[in-house]
Amino acid sequence: MGHQVIIFDFSLIRGLWETRVKKNKERQRKEKERLEKSSLEKIKQEWNFILECRKKGIPQSKYLKNGFVNTDEKILDTCGKTPQVQKRRALSDEANKEKTKFIFQLSGEQWMEFPDSLKEQIYLKEWHVYNTLIQTIPSYIALFQDLRVLELSKNQINHLPVEIGCLKNLKVLNVSFNNLKSIPPELGDCENLEKLDLSGNMEITELPFEV
Repeated sequence: MGHQVIIFDFSLIRGLWETRVKKNKERQRKEKERLEKSSLEKIKQEWNFILECRKKGIPQSKYLKNGFVNTDEKILDTCGKTPQVQKRRALSDEANKEKTKFIFQLSGEQWMEFPDSLKEQIYLKEWHVYNTLIQTIPSYIALFQDLRVLELSKNQINHLPVEIGCLKNLKVLNVSFNNLKSIPPELGDCENLEKLDLSGNMEITELPFEV
């Protein structure tokens, strides 16, 4: 008895397989279209839209008309963005207001000394004083323990008080373009000082060893 040789036409098998794959994909596509057109999918779409509107603070009157939900995406664009922008702007304004509460600013040649009210604001974190005729820094500066920045450029200051050494949290001291002749050794006690600008004080020849 001789051997039987079975021959397969692989091109035929591949063609049958590709046909099945195409039919399966076609069924999936039609099923997807059916679901998209079904009422269940529409309800889901409307509910998600309502949730998005509520998240953005859009009132029902904008998307609900006679009991029907209008899912026009323009509603989200025109109504949803404005409150968010206003909210961010309000938060930014509030943050700026809170920050400026800790900043003292003074300028103008009408000022020859610091205002008396300054001594009552020891919570301040920054002084920005420039272009004045002020010559001295008051000794009560020692009370400003939260002071981080002391910007005193372009005034007529002729000396720094020894009390400046009490400012343990001071990080920036700018006394450029004044009339300073020397720097007190006590400045070396400002252990957190990171920036010191003495430029424009022509009579300062050297810094004390402590600094």
